[in-house]
Amino acid sequence: MKFGLTLRQMKSLLIYLFALISTGFAESAVYKITISGVIDLGLPPYIERVISEAEKDSADAVIFDIETPGGRVDAATQIKDAILGTDLLTVAFVNRRAISAGALISLSCEKIYMTGGGTIGAATAVDMQGNKASEKVISYMREEMASTAEARGRDVTIARGMVDDSLGFTHLVMDGDSLEITDIEGRKVGRLITLTTNLALKYGIADGEAENIDALLNELGLSGSLIKSHRENWSENIVRFLTNPIVASLLMTFGFLGILFELQSPGWGIPGTFGGICLVLSLSASYIARLATATDFLIVMVGLLLLLAEIIFIPGFGVAGVAGIAIILWGLYELLLPEIPVGPEAMSDAFTGLTIGIIGGLIGLVLLFRVMTKTKFWEKLTAPGMESKSEGYSSSIGLENLKGYIGVADTDLRPSGWIVVQEHRIFVITEGTFINKGDPVKILSVDGNRVLVRKIKNKEE
Repeated sequence: MKFGLTLRQMKSLLIYLFALISTGFAESAVYKITISGVIDLGLPPYIERVISEAEKDSADAVIFDIETPGGRVDAATQIKDAILGTDLLTVAFVNRRAISAGALISLSCEKIYMTGGGTIGAATAVDMQGNKASEKVISYMREEMASTAEARGRDVTIARGMVDDSLGFTHLVMDGDSLEITDIEGRKVGRLITLTTNLALKYGIADGEAENIDALLNELGLSGSLIKSHRENWSENIVRFLTNPIVASLLMTFGFLGILFELQSPGWGIPGTFGGICLVLSLSASYIARLATATDFLIVMVGLLLLLAEIIFIPGFGVAGVAGIAIILWGLYELLLPEIPVGPEAMSDAFTGLTIGIIGGLIGLVLLFRVMTKTKFWEKLTAPGMESKSEGYSSSIGLENLKGYIGVADTDLRPSGWIVVQEHRIFVITEGTFINKGDPVKILSVDGNRVLVRKIKNKEE
């Protein structure tokens, strides 16, 4: 009998041994995601990215370190969907409190562990003023909590009671037995359910108690695992900043006002560029955060196209400009509405945010304009040719002598622009009317660099 091995068999044996050794010494990995502070629309993309990385790494578990008073329902719903959609072990570590939207995220995890003295619940929906939302919104959130609890085998009655204070109960069914409940204050009509750690353990909402991550890993049988902590990267931080309701409102307002001010000057300059950048930032962040839909983008684009048509093709400011402004405002309002749910409160909040943004933007622009008009830079910006010695234009060449002269508009005057008179190209302003390029104009007055003109309507004038 021969016991020799061929070269091919030896290679196969070595590969098998290497794989066996690598598996035996491979270190298990646990991903930890911190959810703290207010839950906003910039958080779901970060959660989804880390869960995707954990799946690629075949992590043993994803732990959510939760300490939050709540936040946006639509953001929490996106996070819940991402958690329910993964096959990895997901664990909510309620590090003192998981309130409102934080309770929904916790319930979506396969296991819940809480620190001593922790709380979970109080998940009713409220508006920006802190008032209770409409029945439509409450109904949505109530069943969202119930379906999530049901998917994880937790008590549905308690989950509903965390959202709706109009519900009441005296008994719960646990392990096939009907138990009379006397120690949950929220069982009474008019009270929301918020559970302490002990009550959450007693009624099966929580699976265990742990004071820190190490104790939690020990409870999960993952002691010694490599913990990979993740926080938002710079781009996700930017998105979270840009989707802040106040920042988003100001960006959209500055963008809209920048385009509007561009209508008042010839060509394309700083106001239009600044406004365009603000709109791009706002729309991009809203798209990433799933706050903006394709319809919202289309509405805003139609408004912008009407404004561009007013600037480029249509003299004066008429129906196209007014319609463009109205459509853009409608689009900006739609951008502030959450994807789900949309009730009277959400509409009121969106209108309030847009109003605050417009008022704040106007105040900011007025203050900025007052400061800018007192600088040398502004003088050069508004009438650059007047101070350019290389072009021969200067207040010292006697522009006052041009009063009463006739010239021709070299650009559209809306109401400012350029005219040509006596072979001089001069920056002028009208009395408030718009004058088309090529129309004859008369110089009414010259005050330093300020040249006032009027359109000539007849030969006698």
